[in-house]
Amino acid sequence: MRPSDLAHEHGISTQAVRNYEQSGFLPPAARTPSGYRVYTEVHAAALRAFLALVPAFGHARAGQIMNAVHADDLDGVLLTIDRGHERLLRDRETLDSVSRAARDLTDFGPVLEPRTIGELARRLGVTPATLRAWEEAGILAPSREPTGYRVFLAEDVRDAELAHLLRRGGYPLARIALVVEQVRTAGGTETLGAALADWRRRLTARGLAMLQASARLTDYLSARAPAP
Repeated sequence: MRPSDLAHEHGISTQAVRNYEQSGFLPPAARTPSGYRVYTEVHAAALRAFLALVPAFGHARAGQIMNAVHADDLDGVLLTIDRGHERLLRDRETLDSVSRAARDLTDFGPVLEPRTIGELARRLGVTPATLRAWEEAGILAPSREPTGYRVFLAEDVRDAELAHLLRRGGYPLARIALVVEQVRTAGGTETLGAALADWRRRLTARGLAMLQASARLTDYLSARAPAP
């Protein structure tokens, strides 16, 4: 098989196929006496596996998995895959917690005492610089003491927690600002509901991509296994 044969199946360039081989995502190709690459069905199976792994685990981790396969590091392959499934589970649990919180946003209970930026940062597990960046993006609007220090009241804590959870969902700050503003000004959750529904669709797509990637990777492992 020629590089163009592999490329045509996936609608990519022949240079991309060569780059994947150079990065170790495909096994090394044999060469003709004139120097042309010669690929086999094993290379085709490797390319199918790599391209299926990308939407499931991301480009970097997909490359790590294929590099581990070619280093005969099966434990490394499985560990990377396990971590991807673990992250998907955490994201699903996070989404469920945000969805539950969204149902109670209008009845948000007050915190006992105002929070400083350091206290709120520790509560969320982020840095104060992150909270300042969220304020600059219009997500947070804390009040100020006469000394200039920020004071985060109940509504501010709610906004910060909501922003933190949505960031876990991969949403950009500008979009999070719109969601928080919707909740802050009207107590409405229409925008938040749409964001959560979109997040759930993307998590479902990633889970299905993981199933597809597992099948393609299994096919490749079988194709490269030596005949008994």
